[in-house]
Amino acid sequence: MRPRKTILLVGVLVIWVLMTYLAFMRSVRGTDGSRPRPAFASNKLMLEKVQDFEQNLKSFADSRQNLYRDIINILRRTDKVSSVPAQPIPAVPSQESPGLVVQEAEVPKERQAPPVEEEDGKGVLGVPAPLAPIPEAEDGRPEVERVLSKFQQRYLNNDPAFPVIPVVVFACNRISVNKCLDDLIRYRPSAEQFPIIVSQDCDDEATRNTILSYRDEVTLIQQPDQSDIPVPPKEKKYKGYYKISRHYGWALRAVFGQGFDSVILVEDDLSVAPDFYEYFLGTYPILKRDKSLWCVSAWNDNGKEGLIDTTAHDLLYRSDFFPGLGWMMTKDLWDELEPKWPKAFWDDWIRQPEQRKERACIRPELPRTRTFGKIGVSNGLFFDKHLKFIKLSEEFVSFTKTNLSYLVKSAYDDAFLKTVYQSPVVTLDELKRGMVMTREPIRIAYHTKEQYKRATKNLGLMDDFKSGVPRTAYRGVVSFFYNGQRVYLAPSANWKGYDLTWS
Repeated sequence: MRPRKTILLVGVLVIWVLMTYLAFMRSVRGTDGSRPRPAFASNKLMLEKVQDFEQNLKSFADSRQNLYRDIINILRRTDKVSSVPAQPIPAVPSQESPGLVVQEAEVPKERQAPPVEEEDGKGVLGVPAPLAPIPEAEDGRPEVERVLSKFQQRYLNNDPAFPVIPVVVFACNRISVNKCLDDLIRYRPSAEQFPIIVSQDCDDEATRNTILSYRDEVTLIQQPDQSDIPVPPKEKKYKGYYKISRHYGWALRAVFGQGFDSVILVEDDLSVAPDFYEYFLGTYPILKRDKSLWCVSAWNDNGKEGLIDTTAHDLLYRSDFFPGLGWMMTKDLWDELEPKWPKAFWDDWIRQPEQRKERACIRPELPRTRTFGKIGVSNGLFFDKHLKFIKLSEEFVSFTKTNLSYLVKSAYDDAFLKTVYQSPVVTLDELKRGMVMTREPIRIAYHTKEQYKRATKNLGLMDDFKSGVPRTAYRGVVSFFYNGQRVYLAPSANWKGYDLTWS
């Protein structure tokens, strides 16, 4: 089959080249087939040429859209991994496992938001955004409700051990969304348990055609409100963030409106790990049971090789910092957030104390998502410096068969704090100069914002704060690997909480 697909692809590309050449030749020749006349030819003839060229260009653009679809369909005719039966949600043991000491080495995940975003967005963070109206279909129901009504089951075979968890992919105008969708379909254990719903904003035809080329493997819903958004004059350069927040609010309202208990949120520029679904299946019971948690994220902000233990594929953490970039939330959380959903900068808004309410997220040592989207609303900010170095886990971990009860707050806090504060203290200079004499976990103490910034910049960690919380931190502690050794960047043992002025 591969030679045939190769021939088809080459044929399509040859046709594309010929069409480009013909369009060009038609544009440079006169209507009588002669070479272009001198610059002093009549204005009327010149106008006719321009009009003829514009018409040719439009025709060529239309043909190019069709070729996009043909190429995508050819590329997608690859052998797919056969689906395996849906996986049950494991029961979380009622007794926390004693003696489990958690190694803390979390690395944050980088969101592509401008560093000035919080300061410039103070006027809109926390201001509820009006959710876009949903147009009605011919039968009187909203169109999106009609599209999503095919998902009748909330549990497979009405068994709560097999919850249906939709994966909502947020798309706009990237035809490279196919990279994300290919991964999600390739690793999906069950199409019934994990329906993929692509919510598209921007009304971009090429992106829409790419999504539709997947046919029954994904479901497309389209954000209907494409009107301009009023933005304060000083924030016009952030209009994209207003549209993103409007899109998220609309899509979450639509999907949760169908009665799903939880959803996994993915952006169109993310690749996912082979155990992406297994990770969320394994952590789902803890998210539902432990009310001190409010999300599970597949991202690690400091997940660069050299800052993580690449052998600790099964190591997970609690984090006070909301990571995003591939995360699971419950309907209970959405019911809490929907009435006050912000007009812009939703991810920074969700990190505020009023929303977080001292709740934590679960995150991995090795990221289960990685972004390939250099160009976006944030113009590639942080990508070349940080994001492109994030390491995606490549090994499959059976999280549903692993005892993860150590992540429950009552067990985790004692084990974590004991491990951190029993570690010997070293200075930043001693660590950098290779003067540490032990290979056991060590601790670097910080007491001020300046000390923290100096340490993170010297060690290659993300150095910013959101609502006073350092990336990946739990109770102020940032865990990472350095030269093959576990290091905790930690405040004093009598830490009193995050300082909002550090943001």
